[in-house]
Amino acid sequence: MPEGPSILLMKEDLLPFVGKTVTEAGGNAPFDKEPLIGQTLHEIRTFGKQTYLVFDKLAIRIHLLMFGSYGIDEQTKPDKSLRLSLFFKKGSLYFYTCSVKSVDLEFLHTIDWEADIMSDLWNPKKAETKLKSKPEMMVCDALMNQDIFSGVGNIIKNEVLFRIGVQPESLVGNLPAKKLKELIAESRNYSFDFLEWKREFILKKKWLVHTKTVCPKCGEKLVKKQTGLGKRRSFYCEKDQKLY
Repeated sequence: MPEGPSILLMKEDLLPFVGKTVTEAGGNAPFDKEPLIGQTLHEIRTFGKQTYLVFDKLAIRIHLLMFGSYGIDEQTKPDKSLRLSLFFKKGSLYFYTCSVKSVDLEFLHTIDWEADIMSDLWNPKKAETKLKSKPEMMVCDALMNQDIFSGVGNIIKNEVLFRIGVQPESLVGNLPAKKLKELIAESRNYSFDFLEWKREFILKKKWLVHTKTVCPKCGEKLVKKQTGLGKRRSFYCEKDQKLY
């Protein structure tokens, strides 16, 4: 599943279409495409793993899920995985194997934009308050909670926890105050490192523990385990990461 940094890169690719008017719309997403025709794309907003295409009277919410993708100016053939196609006077957009929904513009006002880990509006104090209200939550679940860290995915989770020396099954309420602040700060720091490495096509080379077998610090074998309520893969070192 693409994480927040990858969604920002998608946004950058889509920005040339801002200000353009839809001439044709298609795809098998379960909503009426007709109202999109004649509407202008005014803005592209991202919230964690979600992208919002903001038009005159509505917005389209796109979530790439596990295997979603997008294309620009393609020569396409009939494709059952095509959820949405948008044609403009010059250029076209295609979204495949993803969740595409139409939402009212008012819905955008209900989103807590301060929870987006990569947004200029990111509010670490609010994240800290939310974490302190869930002391029994494992830190692996906390990092993957999109209401707290919107945009954080499994890669970021594993790498952040290794950076701060915390095992994924540690409880939020057991973390010392300093560690809790490190958790919050590094979730944002690593996300921007992720973005830069993704741009340079070196992201996988920079992974320290995600999908790895040996700890880069001590050389001991890493633990690979499904952790938390979501049973997502965690990679961690029992020696260099403490269980709180």
